[in-house]
Amino acid sequence: MTVELVANLSLGFHTALTLGNLGWCFLGVLLGTLIGVLPGLGPVPTIAMLLPITYTLPPVSALIMLAGIFYGAQYGGSTTSILVNLPGEASSVVTCLDGHQMAKQGRAGVALSIAALGSFFAGTVSTLVLAASGPWLGELAITFGPTEYFSLMVLGLAGATVLSHGSLLKSVAMVFLGLLLGLVGTDINSGALRYTFGVPELGDGIGFVIIAMGVFGFAEIIINLTGGGTEREVVTNEITGLWPSKQDFREAAPAVLRGTVLGSLLGVLPGGGAMLSSFASYALEKKISRHPERFGKGAIEGVAGPESANNAGAQTSFIPMLTLGIPGNATMALMVGALMIHNIQPGPQVMTGNPELFWGLVASMWIGNLMLVVLNLPLIGMWVKLLTVPYRFLYPAILVFCAIGIYSISNNTFDIYQAALFGLFGYLLHLLECPPAPLLLGSILGPMMEENLRRALLISGGDAWVFLRRPISLGLLVAAGALVVILALPALRSKREEAFQEEV
Repeated sequence: MTVELVANLSLGFHTALTLGNLGWCFLGVLLGTLIGVLPGLGPVPTIAMLLPITYTLPPVSALIMLAGIFYGAQYGGSTTSILVNLPGEASSVVTCLDGHQMAKQGRAGVALSIAALGSFFAGTVSTLVLAASGPWLGELAITFGPTEYFSLMVLGLAGATVLSHGSLLKSVAMVFLGLLLGLVGTDINSGALRYTFGVPELGDGIGFVIIAMGVFGFAEIIINLTGGGTEREVVTNEITGLWPSKQDFREAAPAVLRGTVLGSLLGVLPGGGAMLSSFASYALEKKISRHPERFGKGAIEGVAGPESANNAGAQTSFIPMLTLGIPGNATMALMVGALMIHNIQPGPQVMTGNPELFWGLVASMWIGNLMLVVLNLPLIGMWVKLLTVPYRFLYPAILVFCAIGIYSISNNTFDIYQAALFGLFGYLLHLLECPPAPLLLGSILGPMMEENLRRALLISGGDAWVFLRRPISLGLLVAAGALVVILALPALRSKREEAFQEEV
């Protein structure tokens, strides 16, 4: 197994170290850092906006760039959280608590260094986890039939529901609404139009890029513009002494290790990823600390743990997407879309049919993490200047690029109107405190679930009990049911809310 892993990684580095892929990797991590630094942006709308560009790229280059945007945003988000007390990315919310306090105490350089070094270590380790576990999960997934895939998608949606931020009931409602949106268009078996209400443009369904750009991109612009123009207290003084002291390393190292392990585990879970990992890491560090009263007042563990966890979680969230074809969060759902654009079906066949894609992506993550350390520490001054740009100057450009990206998908202005409507709908969801991520996951997994459900029933002659007679399918459905039931218990539901609202 070790020899095979070394051979596969050799193939990956041979693919990732070509001049073209190095360039796309650098562009991805640079854009990721940029959108992580600037409050009001995020990886989901950025990746959705750039998806049309990937039409003209080789699949490996496209995925390397999009992945770089995702994990690069985790690095950039820490800069904003520490210097401005505004999370540039959702997973950096908890970094504000202690990171900004360190900056106000004149220790911004130490906080930024620990965040970057912890993220680099966590990214390196979690990529190794991806490389080691990917082939094993891929071999397991080859034994899956339509019955198991349907049950696996049910588990994925259940996990995304119970692990998403906010009310459990609202998350469930968002999943079902997403599934309904996925049914709009032409029935693949009968050819009949469904839920188009006489609008011919809906015959091909509602594109997931349109939904993503609306509920994440356009809605985020509306939210920022109606937020009252939050004042930014940018800490620009004394960003010196970037190298932490021995005492800083002693305090931060255990938190980095714990955050790396926790993030690597939670990133694999459906609905997990960077945000859940960072919240869980902060809660853990505060729980086990001998001096929990230091948290919120500049504790270096409150920066080291979450920043390591969010980067580890971001990279291990690729595991279920690449090996099983199941997106665990909204960003991975867009990655599935990027593969489909190139007629590549996500799942275990990616490793066997496109080994250079899988292993090239894995190798590029090590390269990208190294690039990010170079980008984030020496160029802090440049990122600080970007933080002073008023949002009123940013949003028109964001809006134009979003519209261009949507139009370029099918050269149809109707898509822009759809995205605008979903933007208003996304703002309504924000006001109602309904999480949009389960909606996007439901809309992408809906057609896949329907296809596998029909295939399973066709093979079984219409016998629905086939889902309970096959052991793997039964196990997955039981796990999905257990997740929902357990998290619905009052005591655990309150703990779930505490985990997401830990002093934020």
